[in-house]
Formats: sequence, structure tokens, C-alpha cells
Amino acid sequence: MEKDFTREQRFLKAQKQVEEIKGFYIHLTVYCLVIPFIIFINLKFVPHFHWFWFSVLGWGFGLFFHWLNTFGFNLLGFGKNWEDRKIKEFMNDNN
Repeated sequence: MEKDFTREQRFLKAQKQVEEIKGFYIHLTVYCLVIPFIIFINLKFVPHFHWFWFSVLGWGFGLFFHWLNTFGFNLLGFGKNWEDRKIKEFMNDNN
């Protein structure tokens, strides 16, 4: 019975991760479609002031944090085992 419960938990966790990844890619797609439109509008109607940078950077930061939340620190080298790996690395270097 416990194995079925664990399998179901793993399935639900995997399903949640897939939804988060899907949400990130939707966010990225919308960003890539809307930002060029914002740039076009800015350069067409107010070419002397490039206010589109506020949108590019602000939304870009939001997209970066969405990526960080979705994929975690693992891609940056900071996973759950980071502290353990660093401790072992330092212990091996000192010997």
C-alpha cells in the first residue's frame, strides 16, 4: 500500500513540474511575441525616447525569476546536495 502511495506522490509531483515547465515556456513565448510589438510601437510613435527598455528589462527580470523558480538552482550548480558536495570537496582538498 505504501508503494502505491509513494508512486502516486511521485506522479503528482512530476505532473506539477510538467505544468510549471509548460507555464514557463508559455511565458517565454508571450515575451518573445509581445516585446517586438512594444519596440515597434515605441519606435513608430515616440522614436526620440526609447521607453521600451523598461518593458524589456522589467519583464525580463520577471521571466528570469520564473525560470529560476521553475528549474531551480540546479542549473546554476546549487542543488539540494550542494552543501554536501562542497564539504566533501573541501575535505578531499585538505588531505
